[in-house]
Amino acid sequence: MSLGDVEITRVVEWSGPIRTARFIIPDSDEETWRRNRGWLAPDFWTPDDDAYRCRIQTWVLRSEGRTVLVDTGVGNGRERPQVPQFAGLRTDYLARLRAAGVAPEDVDVVVNTHIHYDHVGWNTEWRDGEWVPTFPNATYLIPGADNAYFDPESPRRSRPPRDDHERVRWEGSKLVYNDSIAPVLRAGQAVLWEGSYRIDGNLLLETAPGHTPGSSVLTLRSGTDRAVFVGDMLHSPVQVLDPDWNSCFCDDLRLAARTRRAWLSRAAELRELVVPAHWPGHGAAEVRQDGDGFAISAWAAFPRG
Repeated sequence: MSLGDVEITRVVEWSGPIRTARFIIPDSDEETWRRNRGWLAPDFWTPDDDAYRCRIQTWVLRSEGRTVLVDTGVGNGRERPQVPQFAGLRTDYLARLRAAGVAPEDVDVVVNTHIHYDHVGWNTEWRDGEWVPTFPNATYLIPGADNAYFDPESPRRSRPPRDDHERVRWEGSKLVYNDSIAPVLRAGQAVLWEGSYRIDGNLLLETAPGHTPGSSVLTLRSGTDRAVFVGDMLHSPVQVLDPDWNSCFCDDLRLAARTRRAWLSRAAELRELVVPAHWPGHGAAEVRQDGDGFAISAWAAFPRG
């Protein structure tokens, strides 16, 4: 689809169920899922087994003559103790990118909305015995706050893990950093940005912390069309209904909820298309204010398949 002068394509790396709905969105209640099953199922949730459904996908933007990738998925052949489901993953992701008209050497900009395993994996690939940047001509835009937080050598790690689950995630995040971030930094292809970063006349990166310290959103404004690529601010549409509901992956729960509500309020006011990282189905939606929360007012024009 196109918004103004920007063409948007989605490239799916993986699609399927992950754990249960209330494991992923632990603040949510069963009654809300059941009451909204008519539109949550089957794209986002399967009631029979209470499975949360998601997609790992990249948004490809063609803007002002350049090709921009928003998030790069899990990647192949990774060691991921924190998510055994994606350890040693093997997909034809690069072939799917090529089918969308994008060869690795064609990519000008890679946006990592934050440093989590399913947003940075294809930053690199294994070649000649080492991890090297997958996109040789690209500038990788990485939130500086996340880089400082997840770098195993950084003194700015803000707090110790809260429990064994977080401890496994933190140990896993070291592997993510070492195989998907550090090689890009060593290659001199990364820009660590703070606050905001203007990519071109249509695209602006802005900080949106809470999910991680450096979580960011990419806003698109072209002509009268607007969109906001929100990364993991929204794992499920039920968080549109109640923005105070965090995912189990959010780092600072209160800040994540405030950030989510603020950006949804702006999207409703400005009629921005909200484009999360992991939604199946139509993949994106417009929202409207609905009491203390929000509601879906229209789905994006992407096919559900």
